[in-house]
This record gives sequence, C-alpha cells and structure tokens, in this order.
Amino acid sequence: MPYLRVISLTTLTMIAFAGNSVLCRVALKETAIDAASFTSIRLISGALMLWLIVSLFRSGQEGKGNWASALALFAYAAMFSFAYINLSAAMGALLLFGAVQVTMIGVGLWRGEWLHWPQWTGLTLALLGLVYLLSPGLTAPPVGSSVLMLAAGVAWGIYSLRGKGGGDPTRVTAGNFLRSVVFALLLGLLFMEGSHLDGAGVGYAIASGAITSGLGYALWYYVLPELRAATAATVQLSVPVITAIGGVLLLSESISLRLVLASLAILGGIALVILGKAQRAGPEVPRT
Repeated sequence: MPYLRVISLTTLTMIAFAGNSVLCRVALKETAIDAASFTSIRLISGALMLWLIVSLFRSGQEGKGNWASALALFAYAAMFSFAYINLSAAMGALLLFGAVQVTMIGVGLWRGEWLHWPQWTGLTLALLGLVYLLSPGLTAPPVGSSVLMLAAGVAWGIYSLRGKGGGDPTRVTAGNFLRSVVFALLLGLLFMEGSHLDGAGVGYAIASGAITSGLGYALWYYVLPELRAATAATVQLSVPVITAIGGVLLLSESISLRLVLASLAILGGIALVILGKAQRAGPEVPRT
C-alpha cells in the first residue's frame, strides 16, 4: 500500500475513534436522547454495518467472536455512554485511554512480562497523571462519571486482549457486535421508562455505531498490517488530543491546566512503556 495512503487512512481512523467520544458527548449534552438508548442504537448500528462489511468483503475469512468478548464490548459501550453524561469529551477520552493502556500493561505484568526502568518510569508517570487528574479541586471531573469511564477502559482493555489471535479481526469484531445486540436490547428494556429519543440524538447514535465504530474498526484492521507494532500503538496516543480539539470546536469545551498537565503525564508515560516494549518484542496493540 502506498505510504501516503497508509498515512491518510490511519489519520482518518484516529479521527473516527475520537469521533466516538465527541458524538456521544454531543448527543447527551445537546439532544434529548438518554445514555441507555444511545448505547443500544450504537451497538445495533455497529453490528449492522459490520455484518454488511463482512458479507460483502470478508466472506472468505474465518472468525466469529464469542459471548464473553461481546459482554466486555457491551460493558465498555454502556459505561462509556453513562460516563459521558457529565464528563467533557476530552476528559472522558483521556480517562478511557489511560485505563485501557494501564489494564493491558497490568495484564502483561501479571502474565510474567518484565519492564525495564524507563518503562517503569513511564508507567509510574501515567499512574501519577491519572491520580492528579482525579484529585479533588475545582477542575476535577465528577467522581461517579470518572469511575464509570475508568471501568469502561478496563472493559475495553480486556476486550482487546481477548481479541488477539481469534481469526480475521473484522469478522471477529462483527461477531462480537452482533452478540452484543442481545445485551443492548436488555439494557433498553431495563431503562425503557426513562428513555428519551429525538431525531438528532438517534442520528448521532447511528453515526457513532455505523461510521465511527463499525467503519472505523474495519478501516483500522485494513491498515493495521501496514503499520509496525510500535507505530500502531503510539499513533493511538493522538486520539485523546483529537478528541480535545473536537470538544473545543464542536462543544466549546475549555481545556484546563489540570487536563493539559495530566495529558502530558499519561500520554508521555504510556509512550515510554510502548517504545520500550517495541525495542524488544513489540507492544500490545489495543483495538480501540
């Protein structure tokens, strides 16, 4: 694949991933849709889009997903939506990304993977950044929403680790999305009395599911073989930054000094871990 095309598709994919946060925050802040309905519509739309993609372009590949991964996917999507009721787009994206990476690094340590001192420094820096971000103060994010987003990140980290080696990643993702529809429908029934829908909110949810999730993941798996492991991991450091820019432009969100300093610590620390791992055997690449 031509180098310029790889760069263009990778950039488009990162914008799509950042778009999930922006679309969810816009929908919950500017429209009447509720978090449960947004989650359900997002997962159903993503499942339909991915089913269409694998039916047309990946029919000769193997991979079908499983119920445990589908549950992790649903847990991520649900907690992600409910967290964004009160979190800014940038704050939510940073918490999510930090939790995903720390989860994957932690699982690696639990499995016996060893880090060298620059990586331990990076991990410590990232954890201190998260602590600082959540510490009490006027610009601190709401505790309940922050815990939900951190839990969403843990769920997504588990989902990413479970997806390694399961066959064609696009087909596996499609299978997991299709299975997650069952949980999405149950969530809709559980919150039926408090559900609120309007055209704009439904449109944002469909866009999040079909475009920034379904098409975004399919595009990522298409371009991923063209990227080195370190590049694939480090390029995702741009997602919280792109999200912050989107939040400023589309939601008039402010960027606090706390958020800037925490971002530098978290993203810089994770970069140290990723680059250190790449020098030896290549990093875990989260399928965000």
